[in-house]
Amino acid sequence: MIERQRRTKILATLGPATDPPGVLDELFRAGVNVVRLNFSHGDPSGQARRAAAVRAAAQRAGAEVGILADLPGPKIRIERFAEGKVVLKAGARFDLVANANAPAGDVSQVGVSYLGLPGDVTHGDTLLLDDGLMQLRVEQVEGERIITTVLNDGVLSDRKGLNKLGGGLSLGALTERDKELIAIVAEIGVDFIAVSFCRNAEDMNEARRIAREHGSDAALVSKIERTEAIENLAEIVEASDVVMVARGDLGVEIGDAELPGLQKKIIRESLARNRVVITATQMLQSMVDNPIPTRAEVLDVANAVIDGTDAVMLSAETAAGSYPVKAVEAMARICLGAEKQFETDTDFEKAPRDLARADQAIAMAAMFLTEHIGVRAIVAMTESGGTARYLSRFRARAPVYAFSRHDGARRRMAMMRDVFPIAFDSRGLAPREAAREAMRCLYDRKLLSEGDRIIFTSGDHMEKHGATNTLRLLQIGMQGQAEGLGEL
Repeated sequence: MIERQRRTKILATLGPATDPPGVLDELFRAGVNVVRLNFSHGDPSGQARRAAAVRAAAQRAGAEVGILADLPGPKIRIERFAEGKVVLKAGARFDLVANANAPAGDVSQVGVSYLGLPGDVTHGDTLLLDDGLMQLRVEQVEGERIITTVLNDGVLSDRKGLNKLGGGLSLGALTERDKELIAIVAEIGVDFIAVSFCRNAEDMNEARRIAREHGSDAALVSKIERTEAIENLAEIVEASDVVMVARGDLGVEIGDAELPGLQKKIIRESLARNRVVITATQMLQSMVDNPIPTRAEVLDVANAVIDGTDAVMLSAETAAGSYPVKAVEAMARICLGAEKQFETDTDFEKAPRDLARADQAIAMAAMFLTEHIGVRAIVAMTESGGTARYLSRFRARAPVYAFSRHDGARRRMAMMRDVFPIAFDSRGLAPREAAREAMRCLYDRKLLSEGDRIIFTSGDHMEKHGATNTLRLLQIGMQGQAEGLGEL
């Protein structure tokens, strides 16, 4: 019997915990599909070395592993304290100074990195520091100085993040540093570029323009972590290739109570617009220090899987935690367990009727047949991965094996739920010859058995992007031979 494959993909952040020799090999064996390079930390040369190590380890493992470069974005932070930290008391005055030459902070004041902050706040606003652990109420603004009252006792240390409750900060998503980094990650050859704190479609369009100018064909990832992004969600999703539910800063800005519903809304909106979606932030946070997750974390990951997310992400758990490999193993177990607990039941009544492309129509037909006649797998010949993406938007019972000759396309497909990319050069082959070779490949890998029925999609012109226009129903014969049952 063929072993069940995990459909949901795992994205793991790299860092000091993954740098020792052999750790990447273990992570890939444990099930990592995409790695994240967080450019908020470390220097670009160090991240480039990690990217090279990923490519080498993936080749050793025979795995298609994508690389995501996460841009820092306009993260607002307080500056440094003279003593490294201060203890603040509720009711005390504490000033934020928007001046590049502000003195080192003390118990009465500290500088801020965003010099435009005084123009974005007013009396009564609540400012949240250190992921909301410290709260300040704005009393008044005097030039570059924001006078606040501390709302709770706590310790505040250097370079902690700052958010405004309810959003409303006017700074753009792409800083000058981000634009420089896009050129660097294009040179590295990453497969995904994540735009932090995007506000609208134009932020994504600008990042795409810069990436293409530097020769990168990376997929663009919008990180939904600002109130403004929720207000402009539809246009941001439309302008993105991948959407990330970035629950850290989003939860701080909108409040914890609103976060679960918004997570589900973002996933639904992404799937409805045929976009890949990642759920991220503190999914197995306790595993930074512990070898097993909490039951609450297990339920959190499982619920994201059941909601339809393509990928789940590990951050500090793998980048700086004590158990990076165990965290991936736990994530894989949870995903597989959640996938077993519910039956796929695609509602074709809600499927789009105004399909503009032949490959979209073929994908929908393949999903319909999968639901109603029972097939072991869907096999898609694809150049760019577009057909595989459409197939993956309908949660089918059958896995999608996506055959492509392009390394970048296969690595981008590594993020898509239900899709398993396979290297295959179809040049010079007619569609029927390609089908026979693909069936033989899957049979030899013990992914198909004699008697299995499969759906095969391809185009009349095998090397043309977006040309999928044919669907065939095949059955695996003796020794992996493909036997035709029908064609659409």
